[in-house]
Formats: sequence, structure tokens, C-alpha cells
Amino acid sequence: MRDSMDSGRGKGRGAFWILLLLLAVAGIGAAALTGSFFKKEQEQPETSAEVTKEIIIETETSVEETEAPYVSPINFEELRDRNPDTVGWIRIPDTVIDYPIVHDPEDNEHYLHVDFDGNSSAYGAIYLDCDSKPDFSGWNNPIYGHHMKDGSMFKALERFKEEDFFKDHQYFEIYTPERTIHLKAVACYYSSADGIVRKTQFHSREEFDQWMAKRLEPCAFAEVPEESVDSMFVLVTCSYEMANARTLLFAVEVEERVPVNRNEGEN
Repeated sequence: MRDSMDSGRGKGRGAFWILLLLLAVAGIGAAALTGSFFKKEQEQPETSAEVTKEIIIETETSVEETEAPYVSPINFEELRDRNPDTVGWIRIPDTVIDYPIVHDPEDNEHYLHVDFDGNSSAYGAIYLDCDSKPDFSGWNNPIYGHHMKDGSMFKALERFKEEDFFKDHQYFEIYTPERTIHLKAVACYYSSADGIVRKTQFHSREEFDQWMAKRLEPCAFAEVPEESVDSMFVLVTCSYEMANARTLLFAVEVEERVPVNRNEGEN
């Protein structure tokens, strides 16, 4: 009888220890799973934060590098309502030259006798050569205007033949709907109206450079560009030194800059 009871107690103790062992193993497994879960939870926010940070930085950089769209100081919408041939506006400081520029691709003499509003007029209009590109992107851009006795239109160009005036007024602008063209005068003189300044088609840059150098030669105070330029602008008006003469003001496009006053520092 005692042996039977002792045997029962022994079996009970064995079952008890087995149960404890199973509970311990289960606890360790649960702890391991819980630890792994929390570890992943802790890692995930850090990874998300880094990704979010990268996205924000990239977005801010792209915004900073975006330039504001160009806004012309000239109301071209209104001008084109008046005349669809409008392509630009020329403004030369300290002169009356402050006019719209028109372009008729079919007739180079149309605006000699018609003003900006389409009326018959001896004043005509300031106009770009018919063979030039209307966005002023060609090799050569001849622009014409009458030499009027009352000082209007392109009469002021004759003053650029005076070296002192030329040096003090080399910088001026042509405005378009897309950009501002900053120009620097590089030569001015009178010549015959032989049509050579109307040349707009060139087979190569070398041909254009040679043509430009030849055009600047007659001016004693010409400033020949040290580097190749992409295009030339020639302002043309009548001149009276000889029969059928023309005043020619040559200019090249430059970066925007503030002209230096030659009289500063002189006493």
C-alpha cells in the first residue's frame, strides 16, 4: 500500500516538473517573438523617417532650382492686338529710340510707308528685315528705321558716329515676349546702301565670323569681340554724307551688366 502511494507521488512530481519545463520553454519562445516584434517596430519608424527626410530634401531642392517664368516689361499682348506683326521692342537710353519692332516676312519695304497701326505714314515703323528670324535668333538681324528731321525714329543713330557718345551709350536692350536681349554696340559708321548688311544666311560660323570682322573694319573705334558671338544686330537708317548713304550701328548680344561711367573718378 505504501509502495503504491510512493509510486503515485513520484509520478505526480514527474508530471509537475515536466509541466514547469514546458511552461519555461513556451515563455522563452514568446519572449523571443515579442523581442523580435518590438525590434522590428523600433527599426521601422527610423527607416520611414529617413525615407521621408530624403523625399523632403529632394522636393525642396527641386523647388529652389526652378526659375520664375520670364515676365517682359512690355505688354506684348496689347501690342499684338494692335498689330500681329509685333516681334519686339527696342529701347536705347538717352535717346528717343523707344519703339515697337515689327516684322513682315513677305515684304521688306511695307513698313517704310506704313506705321505701327497700319496707317500710311512717312514715318513708317521700326522693323526687322524680312529674311531674319522673328525671334532674333539668326546670325544677323538688320533692323530699319527712318531718319526723321524732327529727331524721331532712328535719327539718333547718327550720334553713335561720334566716338564719345558711342562710348557712353554702348548698352541697350531689345525686349521680346520670351526674353530680354542685352546688346553692346561695337561699331558705327556710314556706308553705301549696297545691301551687304542684309546678309542673313551663312554656311558656317567661320563664314559668319569673317563677314562680321569685315563689317567692323571701317570704324576707327570699333570694339571687335574677343570671342565668337552667336549673332549680330545692325541698326540701319539713312545718312547724308553722300548719295544713298546709310548709318550702320553694329551690336552684339552680351550678358546683363551695368555699364561703367567713363567720367567717374575724373576731376
